[in-house]
Amino acid sequence: MQWKELKARLLEAGSTRLTGEPAERFIARSAAGPGAGGSGAVFFSMGSHRVKLALDPLSTTEITHRGNGTADLYFNGTLISGRLLEPGFHCPDQAFITVTGSCIFRCRYCTVPAIGGRRKPIEEIIRMVESVRHRIHAISITSGVQESIGEEEAYVLEVVKHLAFFNLPLGVSIYPTEKTPDRLKELGVCEVKFNLETATPALFEKMCPKLDYDLIWQVLDRSVELFGKNRVFSNVIVGLGETDAELEACIRKLTAHGVIPVLRPLNPVHGLPGTPRPTAERLNTVFAMHERALEVAGLDTREALTMCTSCTGCDLVPGRDE
Repeated sequence: MQWKELKARLLEAGSTRLTGEPAERFIARSAAGPGAGGSGAVFFSMGSHRVKLALDPLSTTEITHRGNGTADLYFNGTLISGRLLEPGFHCPDQAFITVTGSCIFRCRYCTVPAIGGRRKPIEEIIRMVESVRHRIHAISITSGVQESIGEEEAYVLEVVKHLAFFNLPLGVSIYPTEKTPDRLKELGVCEVKFNLETATPALFEKMCPKLDYDLIWQVLDRSVELFGKNRVFSNVIVGLGETDAELEACIRKLTAHGVIPVLRPLNPVHGLPGTPRPTAERLNTVFAMHERALEVAGLDTREALTMCTSCTGCDLVPGRDE
């Protein structure tokens, strides 16, 4: 089985049992994103390819750790040898840090408001990066919204100022104001990700009440002006009820605007219990749409330095998952 097909099927499953030798140093824990609040996840790799799977003792998939990262994946009756990757924070090769682990908004697919995590002091964030500096090549920052969008932006900007000390590529993904791209660019941020989350405005209104779909488009366009080609990204969740035609239209619009889509399979938690994860067949269909749109727009995911497109653990990424 080719890697792309295997990864699509693993993303459909979404989880694994972890057996064998102790593997605590290979377990990633998340304060935001698809795995927020869960029991952790592991990154299984074959060569340069990787996939992130949530830990679930009831999963039909199994990874057996043989020691020192060597691992075997048992999936659909097949044994596949590979390795577990040691995360920096949240993912391998990066310190991907959530600044504020709570949010005043109530997006239906998101667990962060229910978790109600704390805001990390700047000194703590610096210590976190220092602790993994020897095994990372980038820093990525995301955040919930503790009090207001503007107040959160101001705090993240202070964090970014202090992280310049490490002289590493820095990516930032927060809910923006109109001026967020300009302010991040002034501080030396190299990549940004502002998330549409849904394929259509109607779905956005349903899933993300009180947030502004049109503002995100405005900010994405400004970001492409400032940061340039292959440096601006936007999450779109696959499986919220959109049709393939609606999703393809969204992908093509993003790429036509110079934005690389991050197509994230739905993790059906919080306000969407019982909603199925996208099938492997659908993920492969979406991959083909994504691949064509990137090619037409002249965009290249392999240029990404930070955040999700550089990691690839949670998504099928054209140019990297071949």
